[in-house]
Amino acid sequence: MTGTPKFAVFASGSGSNFQAIHDAVKAGKVPGQAVLVVTDKPDAFVVERAKKVGIKTLAIKPSSFSSKQAYEQAVLDKLSELKVEWIILAGYMRLIGDVLLGAYPNRIINIHPSLLPSFPGKDAIGQAMEHGVKVTGVTVHYVDAGMDTGPILAQAAVEVVSGNREKTEERIHAVEHELYTKTLQQLWSR
Repeated sequence: MTGTPKFAVFASGSGSNFQAIHDAVKAGKVPGQAVLVVTDKPDAFVVERAKKVGIKTLAIKPSSFSSKQAYEQAVLDKLSELKVEWIILAGYMRLIGDVLLGAYPNRIINIHPSLLPSFPGKDAIGQAMEHGVKVTGVTVHYVDAGMDTGPILAQAAVEVVSGNREKTEERIHAVEHELYTKTLQQLWSR
């Protein structure tokens, strides 16, 4: 793939991965154009980050809709309006459903804080620490209908700081920011 793909970032929290991707695009390291941030939590800090850098936001609660399909259709309508080509999940805490999967086959990417298939789903860092592993990591993968089950694009190991979740999270976030931008750069430079 060549050119400058238009993409939307989906996030539910602080948006540190969004910020890392935005910064990499601005620095010319990732050949893409973020045109929208989508969040299911209108009060998430990612909204402030997006506004600060001049990127449009769509902040809507799924509970405002009659079904998951209706929610995703409202999101899809906005994506279509802005001619979004890729969806980049960055701490988006919802499973993607049939509406978006059907509209973006092999065009939805996620980052997960573990070496999948180990510790899928919520609180992967907590799961890793509870199991007492010495090494966990980060996985960038395509999204499919399962929970963190799509084909893997890239992985990187991260050493767990025994008994220190905060330090382990810091290490994971640093690797996430680097691995995600590197993976997108490789994917979109083909």
